[in-house]
Amino acid sequence: MTQTKKALFAGVVLAVAAGAALIGRSAGASTIELRGNTVWPEFGQAAVQIGRSRIQAGPNQHPAPIASVAKVMTAYVVLRDHPLAIGEGGPAITLTRAAVADTDRRSARGESVVPVAAGEELTELQALQALLLPSANNIAVALARWDSGSTSRFVARMNAVAQSLRMTRTHYTDPSGYDPSTVSTAADQVRVVDAAMALPVFARIVATQSVTLPVAGTVHNTDHLLGRDGFVGVKTGNTDAAGGCFAFRAIRTIHGRRTTITGVVLGQPGSNQVEAGLGAAAAVVDRIAGGPSGRGRRPLPPPTAPPGGLTPA
Repeated sequence: MTQTKKALFAGVVLAVAAGAALIGRSAGASTIELRGNTVWPEFGQAAVQIGRSRIQAGPNQHPAPIASVAKVMTAYVVLRDHPLAIGEGGPAITLTRAAVADTDRRSARGESVVPVAAGEELTELQALQALLLPSANNIAVALARWDSGSTSRFVARMNAVAQSLRMTRTHYTDPSGYDPSTVSTAADQVRVVDAAMALPVFARIVATQSVTLPVAGTVHNTDHLLGRDGFVGVKTGNTDAAGGCFAFRAIRTIHGRRTTITGVVLGQPGSNQVEAGLGAAAAVVDRIAGGPSGRGRRPLPPPTAPPGGLTPA
């Protein structure tokens, strides 16, 4: 083991050891309260909900770009408007020449897309899978237009639903999150993640490793923590403006009980932004649970100094 790896490992061990003393039961014996600030990432912002307790937020909560974490709201609105039961595919969505042209434009500027063809039909379920697993921006727009007739009307729906969930520091301007003017806080995003995970179809989709689509073929989930250390979803995100982001849910043992930890990390710096978001979330969960579960953990990426525009927490 190199000196750098030894130092990183030691830092993770110390952080986890400190985390074991960060949680405690309140007088009600069922609410877990975090103590101190060392549970939170060094950069960006984060918030968690442990079990059914109140949302607990780290420092630096301010409206910031959220990248593809915005797709949690997109999927939630679509499923509210067009509910699906487990096992149902839902109505067909026909992709047009305009959708193909939109895909080409987005691909040319480096956005995350899946290949589509004019006349291709995706079921609602398949479109949601394309939205949430490989994080297809072109399908976010196609779903918005299918649901509401136009992206502007759909974005208005997103903002109305956000208000109904008491997401008071959130403003959506597009259905994919690619637009840096789509902003929120980690604490606000925990609210919609929790609401979306209450929908069995949404929870099933984000817990899926890969699916096969008619034209795109096999696509894979960008959540590389899925199935490791209790992680059961939810959605990665990254742009230059947003840094590494990850909305997540993990199930871990705390005080002898299986407990859900629902959370969001935003603005994580690193050369690989997706891995930076995943690593920050894994560290937060470990600190809350008092250590890793020991099942399937990969080494966490080392933290790096924030690039321009990212503010240390």
